[in-house]
Amino acid sequence: MKSLRLSVLWLAAVLALAPAHADSDHDRARAAVQAGQVLPLKTVLERLERDHPGQVLEVELEQEDGRWVYEVRLLQAGGRLLKLELDAASGDVLKRRERGPRH
Repeated sequence: MKSLRLSVLWLAAVLALAPAHADSDHDRARAAVQAGQVLPLKTVLERLERDHPGQVLEVELEQEDGRWVYEVRLLQAGGRLLKLELDAASGDVLKRRERGPRH
C-alpha cells in the first residue's frame, strides 16, 4: 500500500509540473469526476489492489471515442507487467495486456 501511495503522489507531482496546455486536460478530468462521469482515482486504485495486486507504475486518464478511460500499468509478483484499460465511469476492465518477466 505504501508503494501505491508513492505512485499516487508521484502522479500528482507530475500533473503539477506538466506544461500549461495540460491544465485544460486536468481541469476536464476534475470536472468529469465532480460531475460523476468518472470514478475518483482513489476508488479505482482501491479496487485494483483487491482484484489485481501489484505496484502501480503509471496511471493515465484519457478520453477515447467519447468515453473516459483509465490506463493503469502494474508491476506484479514475479516481474509480470500488467496493463489495464478501465472504463473510468464503472471501473470495468476493457482491455488487459500482460507481459512476463524479462530474463
